[in-house]
This record gives sequence, structure tokens and C-alpha cells, in this order.
Amino acid sequence: MIQHVYESVKKAKFVQDVFVATDNDLIYDAVASFGGIAVKTDEKHESGTDRIAEAVNKIGFDLKDEDVIVNVQGDEPLIKPQMVDDVVELMKDDKAAIGTLAKKITECKEINDPNVVKVVFGEDGFAFYFSRAPIPYHRDLFGKEDFNCDSFSMFKHIGIYAYKKKVLAEFSKMTASRLECIERLEQLRALERGYRIKIKETAYETIGVDTPMDIERVEKCLSISL
Repeated sequence: MIQHVYESVKKAKFVQDVFVATDNDLIYDAVASFGGIAVKTDEKHESGTDRIAEAVNKIGFDLKDEDVIVNVQGDEPLIKPQMVDDVVELMKDDKAAIGTLAKKITECKEINDPNVVKVVFGEDGFAFYFSRAPIPYHRDLFGKEDFNCDSFSMFKHIGIYAYKKKVLAEFSKMTASRLECIERLEQLRALERGYRIKIKETAYETIGVDTPMDIERVEKCLSISL
């Protein structure tokens, strides 16, 4: 799975280098076995962002403050090279500190699923808020027996992030914010501290692999796409 994600990211047009940040020896050795580059990080990190920040420091590149680092989850094998390029392009906007993706919800069961993070954003593409709850709340539709997802637009967050180097370094040093602790969503830390997160809508679906059942779902999706 790690190799599949690694090779997909390598195909992105705007990517210069790809590294796997991990605290796990098995993953580290697996990456080396297929010719990838892994960076060993501290096992005490509470978030992927903190892990990425440490890896960037260890890699030792002479990066500029405005250079872009993309955080791709290693357990999402459906990630597409285009998705990586999309978040990198978002960072061309000088007002964007972080870039990420959202996809329109098409399955009604996802609306009330707290594991599906929802996001609302303005016409300029900048996020207002992320939540595990349904947002925005369609007062005149929700609660009706015959409502369906085609009658309104709600977007779920796709967990790929692009950071400017300076922002990543600053963000990793911040303590958890009030809303972050409530929702358990670290992107709220950025919003509460005044950083602007730019969103691009994507048509691509992703599935994080957390259970054996997820593996079956991903394999089915990959077989269809192939």
C-alpha cells in the first residue's frame, strides 16, 4: 500500500522529491526494499503535521519559506497524481497558507457520519469551518423523510494538505486550539490562529485503510479503475 501511494505521488507533475516519514521500522524497511526514501521520525508525534515538520528538518534541504510541502497519507492508496498537483497549484495564491481538497457528498449516509469531515468555504475558495457534524445545516430539508443528496450541496474534506514551509514550521510549534480539541480536527488550529486554508473541489474519491473491510473496498475500486 505504501509503495502504491509513493509511486502515485511520484507521478505528479509538480513534485520534486518524495519521502516517507515514519516511526515504524517495518515501514522504513519496506520503503527501502522498493527503492524509496524514508525518514525516521519520533514515535511521540500526535499528528501527521508534526511528523512531516520533523521530517522536513531532517531531510536538510535548503528550502525557502515559500516552498511548498505536501502531506499525503500513506494509508490512502486511491490518491491520484492530479490531486497532488491541485493542492500545489492552490499555493500560487499568496493569501493561502494551506491548500487542501473537498468533494461533493453523494451518499446520504456520509452526512451524519462523524468520521466524514465536512467543510464549508466561500466563493473565493477559502474555508470557513471544518466539522464532523453536517455543515451547512439545511434547515428546510434535513429531517424530511424524502430528502436526498441531489437537492443540496455539502462537501467532505479530502485529507491531503499543501503547506508553505514557513507555515508548516510555525503550525507544528503551536499548542492545540479550543475548537481543535472539541472536534479533534487539527486544521481548526490553523483557522483559529488566523491562517487561511484554500479549498479546491475534486471529483476523486479516497478511502483510508483502517480495517480489513477497507482493504476490500479499495481493492474493488482499484480493479475498476484498472
